[in-house]
Amino acid sequence: MVIKNVSLETVCGITSKLPDNKLPEIAFAGKSNVGKSSLINGLMNRKSLARTSSSPGKTQTINYYNINNELYFVDLPGYGYARANEQVKAQWGKMTEDYLHQSRKIAAVFLLVDIRHAPSENDRIMYGWITDRGYKPVIIATKADKVKRSQLPKQIKLICDTFETEDDAIVIPYSSMDKRGREEIYELLDRILAEGAS
Repeated sequence: MVIKNVSLETVCGITSKLPDNKLPEIAFAGKSNVGKSSLINGLMNRKSLARTSSSPGKTQTINYYNINNELYFVDLPGYGYARANEQVKAQWGKMTEDYLHQSRKIAAVFLLVDIRHAPSENDRIMYGWITDRGYKPVIIATKADKVKRSQLPKQIKLICDTFETEDDAIVIPYSSMDKRGREEIYELLDRILAEGAS
């Protein structure tokens, strides 16, 4: 996939109605500090279209990025930000759950986890939400540059064991620093688009 044109097309808050899109949607879910905005910017070849911040919890809306007029990247609210109050946390969860229930154009859900650690309880809850809706999450294991290459298989196994994934689960180690994993994600997006067109 070669990404030429990108634009932030729609921003939905807690009271917004989700758009009735006609193009396939790739949803991105993950904890507040897992590098979701960095991944989206890396895929779009943009430095700061998706907002990144040193203070987690910036994404408090559902953001739709139009990619080449072929598909949407949908940035879901980050979860698990400890300093957010309970009401805000509940709203973020409701927005994500509503999206997974209501959107009719979800082609794939990318679930981001930090490759250095076992998935958290919040990660496991999100994994359950995604699978309960009938989707098979693509797991993007971020911060791969922070782990020795020899340790990658062990960390991937830890993630798969924690989630109790099926044998054919897709896990892609990714680094926003050296763009490791980006080509595999592009190839996967090409396959998803091809399957949707067939």
